[in-house]
Amino acid sequence: MSTESLIDVPLIDHHCHGVAPHDQQWEEFEDGLSEAFAPAPEGTTHWDKPIGLSIRGRCAPVLDLEKFCTPEAYMERRLDLGADEVNRRFMRASGLEAVLIDSGNNPERLLDVPGMAEVSDCAAHEVVRLESIAEAVASKGSSAAGFADDFDAALRLAATNAVGLKSILAYRATLVVELTPPSGAEVAAAAGRWLAEVEKTGTARITDPVLERYLVWTGIELARERGFPIQFHIGVGDPDITLNRCDPSHLTPFFIATEPLGVNFTLLHCYPFHREAGLLSENFPHVYFDVGFVLNWVGPSYARILGEALELVPFTKQLYSSDAYAHAELYYLGALRFRMALKSHLDRWIHEDECTAADADRIVEFISRQNSRRIYPLPGASA
Repeated sequence: MSTESLIDVPLIDHHCHGVAPHDQQWEEFEDGLSEAFAPAPEGTTHWDKPIGLSIRGRCAPVLDLEKFCTPEAYMERRLDLGADEVNRRFMRASGLEAVLIDSGNNPERLLDVPGMAEVSDCAAHEVVRLESIAEAVASKGSSAAGFADDFDAALRLAATNAVGLKSILAYRATLVVELTPPSGAEVAAAAGRWLAEVEKTGTARITDPVLERYLVWTGIELARERGFPIQFHIGVGDPDITLNRCDPSHLTPFFIATEPLGVNFTLLHCYPFHREAGLLSENFPHVYFDVGFVLNWVGPSYARILGEALELVPFTKQLYSSDAYAHAELYYLGALRFRMALKSHLDRWIHEDECTAADADRIVEFISRQNSRRIYPLPGASA
């Protein structure tokens, strides 16, 4: 293999979501081009941003359109083809070996894991979101004293065919928490307060730091048994995060404490803390990271971001992910941007006599798929 054939290397997308199986009208599709919960300011559109340029420039040809066609022409063609055809085209053009699906984010709106396997024509596996299981337990009815056992049982059942777990602690309690195991009495008291609020409001959204600590440590026990890694959301996200409290360096004491346990942790997205995440991956043998959806959202800046992610960190500790959600274009763009950026950097390193072609081949294999094969219990993967 050489960097010229990087475009053909199958990727393991270790963190992503389902695609929308229905035809998306203008407003729904445009909403998916923004992390904001609000529409674009009056007189503007979310198309006028780097991700909009990338879709018009890179995705339009996949739909038989000219590059940089208008958003109106793009959406008209998308609706003419229909969601099934659009999803198949982009997913199968992405060149994927496997997709690891976070099943906890609006699953009722998206294709499930078997559906993603069919549309992408590759292996698909589930990653279980801890908070989604806890909220389902609360919604079905539990008690303060019984919540811990109910969650543990529900998590084990949900993870029967899974390959990993995920925490959105950064969204719910931030990373500025003392991530030590809570006592049973602490969990029962916190569960009692939360379940009373759920009953009062009819809405189950877990944010209590004590309960989040319980979810993480319960997840660690299951991960130790089944060889799962645990994913942590880091950095960039919806406007309900407090960004400076999502810096992964806050997790340093937690990583020191968990190093002897034999559980791997993956830091997702990470921007603008991708350098911090890289340093943690360098310092701790059980910590890995990616730059996730940033590569397809930053438009022409994608190569710089990946270049920064390649600083310092061992090549054996970086993973590929798209964090694609709903729009199949984001799978395609993530894979394309990753391949183009990695090729650009490795070609330059070879030209400047900083590595050999054989070294570049190894780096490509590590980040594209081998690192994920090593830490996720995927069929046929080495331990």
